[in-house]
Formats: sequence, C-alpha cells, structure tokens
Amino acid sequence: MKFEKHIFICTNDKPAPKKCCGSEKGMELVNAFKESLTEKGLQKQIRAQKAGCLDTCAFGPSLVVYPEGIHYGHVTPADVEEIVTEHIIGGRPVERLKLDL
Repeated sequence: MKFEKHIFICTNDKPAPKKCCGSEKGMELVNAFKESLTEKGLQKQIRAQKAGCLDTCAFGPSLVVYPEGIHYGHVTPADVEEIVTEHIIGGRPVERLKLDL
C-alpha cells in the first residue's frame, strides 16, 4: 500500500438551499491538511485529498480517515492540527469531532 492513511475531505457543492460542505470550505481544509502533513514530513505516508459527497452534508464540512473509516464533522481549519497530531500521528480519534454514523 502506497499510503498508510488517506484523509478524504468533502469538496462537494450543491445548489442552495441544500446544505453541503462546499468546495471553498473543503479546499481550505485540503490545503491545511497538506500543509500540516508536509511540515511534519508525512506527505509520503499520509494522503489528504478532495472528495465528492460523503453523505454527511448535515455535519459539514466533513471528512473521513481511512483505513479506520472514522468520519469527522463540523471541521474547521483550526481543528486540522489536532486531527493530525491526535489521530493521524497518535492513533487516537478526536472524539469531539467524530461522527457516530
């Protein structure tokens, strides 16, 4: 397996009035994750990338971390470092953002 983990961040856009993560918010998170992973020298082990709809629109912006299949919701750029440090590096999901689906 090329990457140990994948972080898929929803960048899906839906027409108003439907709720969605949105490409603007989603791409801000994609870029923040990529920056954090690069700063920590993890860009070759961990892949952060944009994704289509994750069917968690009501909880957006949302993302999922594989191979664990942990979904996070209401994620902001301020949460990125905590997710990277606690979950990606430390193996402990961030409970306050975790979605129980």
